[in-house]
Amino acid sequence: MDVFRHNQDAWNREARAGERWSTPVSEAALNAARAGRPEIFLTPNRPVPGPWLDALPGSRVLALASGGGQQAPLLAAAGAEVWSLDASLEQLRLDQATAARAGYRVHCVVGDMADLGAFPSDLFDWVINPVSTVFVPEVRPVWREVARVLKPGGRFLTGVMNPAFFLFDHDPLAPEQRPEVRYALPTNDLLEGADVSARAIEFSHSLTDLIAGQLEVGLALEGFFEDDWDDDASPLNRYFPIYLAMHSRKRG
Repeated sequence: MDVFRHNQDAWNREARAGERWSTPVSEAALNAARAGRPEIFLTPNRPVPGPWLDALPGSRVLALASGGGQQAPLLAAAGAEVWSLDASLEQLRLDQATAARAGYRVHCVVGDMADLGAFPSDLFDWVINPVSTVFVPEVRPVWREVARVLKPGGRFLTGVMNPAFFLFDHDPLAPEQRPEVRYALPTNDLLEGADVSARAIEFSHSLTDLIAGQLEVGLALEGFFEDDWDDDASPLNRYFPIYLAMHSRKRG
């Protein structure tokens, strides 16, 4: 199976359906960004801490698979020059339309986050990547490309899935049921035999790949937090934080 094409098609459908990561930000959110208070989300519920986002005006930012009509327009409203790369043309159309409605421009590129060959090395001051590496088989190529396109001292903000999420069956649990470990890690939807005909294929990644993988390409971790989801999205939300967020800086 061509995973990239499958997930590209899946996210085009999701964007047309207006799912959570394809719902453009509000005018109020854009106004807050204009006033220097952009509320950027790497994970579902907890916004990025303000100190992680200092010095955005005038900087070059790559919004990497960052949600349709969401982070990229906010970053542009905050005064950055923004490029948005996504596998989904529909997500990029939402970025362009939302930014244009607010009077801003976002440069949009269709592509694979593991291949940023459309950009020269040392171009960006920031790469901002909400949870999306869950859709790539290997995460280390993404980290290598992020490190390449960042300037020395440039910053990388990313959200990832907690690997523990993939230990368990994702079927809804009755209120009296407790989750049981079912899978060995690393795993993915194809190994589990999941029905992915109507959705994107997901892959687990080890903490070694998620954290040491960044360190090994020169991305030094400076900030970290955990986030939850909601009980309707996953019954596992009652048991542990499903998302992790990291702030790293490229060593110069």
